[in-house]
Amino acid sequence: MNRRNIIVLAAAALFGLVAVFIVNTWFSGVEEQQERLAAETPLAKVVVASQPMEFGAPLTQENIRLVDWPSRSVPPGAFNNTESVLNGTRVALRPILVGEPILAERVSGTDGRAAISANIPEDMRAMTIRVNEITGVGGFVVPGDVVDVILTRQMQGEGATSADVVNAVILESVQVLAIDQRSNEKDTSPKVVNAATVLVSPYDAQKLILAARLGSLSLTLRNIEDQTTGATTMVTGREIAGSGFYVPARNNPQPAAASGGTGSTGSVAAPAYRGPTMTVVRGVDGTDYRVKRYGRR
Repeated sequence: MNRRNIIVLAAAALFGLVAVFIVNTWFSGVEEQQERLAAETPLAKVVVASQPMEFGAPLTQENIRLVDWPSRSVPPGAFNNTESVLNGTRVALRPILVGEPILAERVSGTDGRAAISANIPEDMRAMTIRVNEITGVGGFVVPGDVVDVILTRQMQGEGATSADVVNAVILESVQVLAIDQRSNEKDTSPKVVNAATVLVSPYDAQKLILAARLGSLSLTLRNIEDQTTGATTMVTGREIAGSGFYVPARNNPQPAAASGGTGSTGSVAAPAYRGPTMTVVRGVDGTDYRVKRYGRR
């Protein structure tokens, strides 16, 4: 190996060592800075979930633990000791993830009831409406979804018939709290349902009660990120393709008069008799009589 190649290799090794030294020095500085910040930041004890918990899951010593948490970012309602959490029988009112702080608003009181009322915000109401496998979007609506509520009712007026119906969207972007007795947001398996509990204002709750008496209610599932409202219009049965076609009434023929004379106007005459007849003359008046056939001719 000539002298030039040796010099190149030595220079490359030197630059490599310098780069490693610089990187190590930088990482060491970052670690020291983080340790210094951690030492300067006061910590507090916070109870967090050590296992994922669903709605109604009881809080036990196995699914919670105590960790250090920056005191400046402790969320309101957090517990600072496990004894407070385990005082009585508490259950989760909402799904809680691993490492998420246990908050007072997300767990029940010491009575252990998983009340759905804890999920109702202030000035809102939970209202249950009757649905079925069709009006409930085939059972694919689950707690946490957002739906529109459509009312189907008979049109008013003296000229309205049973075919004159109208659809109207009476509520938009309504959150579903529960389906039948299910309130777990992670239970997404489709099931045939009979009722849906939705989150509405007190005014909208009254609208739903009256709408249920006027006609049938249906749900339409919408994208939870779609906040568009007011873009829908009423739809009547006359706007459905093919609803303008109809079959007129047919006139039934009227039987002819029994006396053999002419019937009333519009009646159909009886067919003429073509069998054998016999004429009997009395004086100058003749009368025709039908002759019945007996045996073979």
